[in-house]
Formats: sequence, structure tokens, C-alpha cells
Amino acid sequence: MSKTIITEGDEGVQLIIKNRKGDLKKRNAAKDVSARSPVQVLYGGADRYSAATPEKMGKIALATLKTYAPNFIEFAQAVRLLGTEAFPGFPAAAEKLIGKVTKDPERAKGEDRAAWLAWKVYEKTVEKLSSEPVEDLRIDFEDGYGFRADEEEDKDAKRSAMQMAQAFLEGSLTAFSGIRIKPLSGKIYARAVTTYKLFTETFLNETNGRLPENFVVTLPKVTGKKEVKELVSLLKKTEKEFGLASESIGIELLTETPDVMKNGGSEIDSIVEAAKGRCTSIHFGAYDFTSALGIAPKYQTLDHPACDLARQYMQLAAARLGIRVSDSVTTLLPVETYREKKLSALQKSENRRSVHDGWRTHFANVTHGLKNGFYQGWDVHPNQLAARYAAVYAFFYDQLDELAPRLRRFVDASTQAVLTGTTFDDAASAQGILNFLRKAVECSVLTEDEAGELIGCSAEKFRDLDFEKFASA
Repeated sequence: MSKTIITEGDEGVQLIIKNRKGDLKKRNAAKDVSARSPVQVLYGGADRYSAATPEKMGKIALATLKTYAPNFIEFAQAVRLLGTEAFPGFPAAAEKLIGKVTKDPERAKGEDRAAWLAWKVYEKTVEKLSSEPVEDLRIDFEDGYGFRADEEEDKDAKRSAMQMAQAFLEGSLTAFSGIRIKPLSGKIYARAVTTYKLFTETFLNETNGRLPENFVVTLPKVTGKKEVKELVSLLKKTEKEFGLASESIGIELLTETPDVMKNGGSEIDSIVEAAKGRCTSIHFGAYDFTSALGIAPKYQTLDHPACDLARQYMQLAAARLGIRVSDSVTTLLPVETYREKKLSALQKSENRRSVHDGWRTHFANVTHGLKNGFYQGWDVHPNQLAARYAAVYAFFYDQLDELAPRLRRFVDASTQAVLTGTTFDDAASAQGILNFLRKAVECSVLTEDEAGELIGCSAEKFRDLDFEKFASA
């Protein structure tokens, strides 16, 4: 089949506005999920969870941010945001820049974009930590909890379920929530089943059979379809017993073994399909995966080539199946080395260095994931939240000023390919920019109104825009 060569003014490029409600992802074996995409999931041991956990995590994250980066210059320098190398090093000069940007951000945006971006990222991060510090939370009965006496895990399953039920009934539960059980295999199979049953039965009894939206059960160390089918069977029984709608309980699958990466990642398709329409996302377990490959601990990092290969397999499967992907965890934590009440100047300096190192590493890992199309990832400590949200805001705001005008010109041209500066935009590139803006909305970086305003249209029109390039024979 031959393709039309697009030139400026060619009618082969058209703007199509159509109903998008029913056609996307119908080929998909996945559970229908929220239009929103969480950018993080906080994992915490079941023994430490309480209804107040998200609020507490936010307070800790904010306190750490205000202590070790009380202004946007210090924070931007800590995470090494692009452009910060030109920021003033002397306190007086830094204060002057802070005052200038804070007083008139829009003017600063035109005169010193790096400073404006650092200010914008910092302000948005503080706002996020104050309003919704945790988007997704997983009560962990696996690696974050460990192996304990049966009596202890039974107790924690019931107690944590009651706490989550309390949060749900009070309206303070995170937008996305769930539990991670132990693997449904080997000697711990019975333990995993017992924990699942105790948690769900306790929760549903407390809530009179009501389940939160976006509630999932995360299954770790999946090696094939058998474990997934076992979990589906358990969920069906729960739904039937409590009168829940079919497929009310979602499934997340941890892809952390070489078994599910074989055949170019096609095995991922089979385990998702085994979930019978319940799978909302697949999560990458980098450290189990790299350990299984025999990679030495020193080099088990999220930017290892083996991890990038696994992510590419996951992305290919997710694109085919219409599910989300989530990246793995940063193990270097932004925590203080010394925690005594009275500290020397050297100890305070060491604490600052330790927190900044953890922020910088996490920021880099999150950014690396975003560049690879992984918009969600794991956090295991509240102090990681600032770096997580900062990386997300920086990723989007760094590109919006360049991409939005290009899309606006294409929308204005309606049926013509356009040359924007030195960049040629046809329908395919316009669709890519539109997808980027939609992802910004899904990730709660922009509202639909804000996205529409950027390209000169209403929120409704933004929602329905779609570009297609027609090829001619």
C-alpha cells in the first residue's frame, strides 16, 4: 500500500472530531478502569497501616521538604532540575531571585524560564503534598511485611481491614487502594489465601458489603496463568458471597520473573488474559527480576539495560491490552542519617546530604520511567513523595510551552499539515501531542479546562478531539 506524501496544505491530513466513548481498547482483556491515572502507589507493611496513614505521610513529606529545601532554588538544586546550574550560589543573590520569581511568575517565565520552572514545580509539589499526598495505597503482606507467625498475620489482616474500612466510611480513603498478598504458589499458598479471605471478609462486614472504587488485589511473583486463575476464583467467591457486581475486585500483576518476560513478553498477554477482564495494571519488580538474572547487587538499578528491556516488553503488552504499567521502587531512601535531638553541624550537614541524595536518585529514576512511558511507580517512604511529584510536574511543564502552541496551530489549520518553526507537524505528530496533553490530565497535572485553554478550545472539544491520517492506495 502506498502512502500520500504530506505537504503543506495537502488535504490528506484531516482533523476528525468524533465520539471516543466506546471504541478505544475494546480489544482489551483488561478491567474498565478510572480515566484518572495515579502517578504513584505507596507500599507499606500491614502492621503499620492505619486510617490516618495517608495524612501522616503527607505531613512527614512536607516537614522534610521544608527542613531540607525551604525554597524552590534549594529543592531544584537538590534534585538537579535542568537549568539549576546557572542559579546563584550566594544566599543574597538567591533570595533576590526567589523574590523576583515569586512576585511576578509570568514575567519570570519570559525572562528566566529555568527559575520559573523550578518555582512552578516546587509550588505544585507543596500543594500536592498538602491536598493529596497519596493517590494510591497498597497494604502489603509480602516483602514489606515479611514472614510472621500465622496468628500475627491473621491479626494484622483483620486490623488493617478495619482501618481501611474506617477510612472508606469516613471518606478519607485514597482514590486508589488495595492489598498485596503473598504469592499463590508453593508452601505459602495457604497463607496467601487465608490473608486474602480475612481481609476482604472483615472489610466487607464493616462496610455492609460496599467496596471502594479502584480496589485491587496485587499478586506478586507471577510465573504463569495458574496463579492468576487461582486468584480470579477467590475473587469470584467473594463477590458472590457478598452480593457484589461481577468483576468488582480488580487485579494487579507483578511482572518480576524471567518466566513472564519470555517470548518477547508475549507471556504477559496470557497472564493478563487469565485475569478474565479484571487486570488494571502490570507492575515491574526490578530487584527480583535482576536478581533472577544473576546481576550483582551493585548494578541492580532501575536504569540497568535489563530493566529497560523488561519495561519495553511490558509497554508492548500494555499497549495491546489497554492496561496501565507501573515502575519499580527506588531503594536509596531520602532519610536522615542522624536522628538524635542534639546534632553537631557536621551531622546536620550529613543529614541534608543524605536526604538530597535520596531525592535526587528518586527524581532521576522517576524521570527515567516517565521518558519510557511509565507514568506510575512505587514509593516506600513518605520522603520519596516530594521527589516523585516534582519529577512528574517537571516532566510535563517542561514540555507544555513547546508542544501546546504546535497543537494549537494544527487545530487552527484544521485540514493542513503545518510547519511550526523548524518542526513539521502532520496528523501523527499532532495526535502524539494530544496524547501527551491527555496524559497530563489523566495524571492530574492539568484539568481538561486548562488543557483546552492551552490549545484554544473548550474542555468538551478537547475531550473529543482525534486526528487521523488517511493513506491513499
